[in-house]
Amino acid sequence: MQLTVLPLLAERKQEPFDVFEALLETLEKNNVKLQDDDILVISTKYISNSQGRIVDLSKIRTSEKGLEVSKKYRLKSEIAEIIVRESDKIFGGIGGFVITSANNIMAPNAGIDKSNAKKDKAILYPQNPYLISEQIRRKVFLKMLIHVGVILVDSRLMPARIGTSGVAVACAGIEPVLDMRAKKDLDDNPLKVTFQAVVDNIATIANYKMGEGGESKPFAIVRNSEAKLTDRKISSSEMTISPDQCVYVRGLSNPPAY
Repeated sequence: MQLTVLPLLAERKQEPFDVFEALLETLEKNNVKLQDDDILVISTKYISNSQGRIVDLSKIRTSEKGLEVSKKYRLKSEIAEIIVRESDKIFGGIGGFVITSANNIMAPNAGIDKSNAKKDKAILYPQNPYLISEQIRRKVFLKMLIHVGVILVDSRLMPARIGTSGVAVACAGIEPVLDMRAKKDLDDNPLKVTFQAVVDNIATIANYKMGEGGESKPFAIVRNSEAKLTDRKISSSEMTISPDQCVYVRGLSNPPAY
């Protein structure tokens, strides 16, 4: 069976709302039904909107730490303040961008996004993304009696690459990583360290069809992915590693002496 991606056009909503109810409305308007083993991909911005995770920048009061970050990285003080509030750690940055980590998610500017937000507003990352993913998965089962995987997707810059690609911020009902160690390559050599990032690969495929501008397609159904579904609870530690184990972070933090 051929893998297919079905992006779904949805009504834009301004106030906090119920994502599952919005999903049911969207499926009906697009004349589409979820099927067993489908992967439901949802934009993190849509989840954030449903939670009211939108801040009014004009009402932000900047702390001393926020002013320090603002000056050091040439950021607007209100943006710098939100970065400080949303981040567990700030690694460094350049003018206009700060590399941060929060809740095991490493991202520029703590994932704060001004695209698809009104003037002087900014969208933050959703709260409890793994819990939200699991709740949606369970509601789909209770309502439709089918098993699906759920992925919350965001777009992300990749090191030394032009443009953005999709990344899974959270998931539920799907095994996030495929351990390929001990399998053989084309030359019959055993693979030693290879893990396939299943949910990130699916997130990228879906994100490409969902778009990142004014498409208003916050949902996508990925069908015939052959990904392994599961009823067990997925934790963030299964999809991330600590920054001190990341080859990019470690490599750039400890440059060789010549």
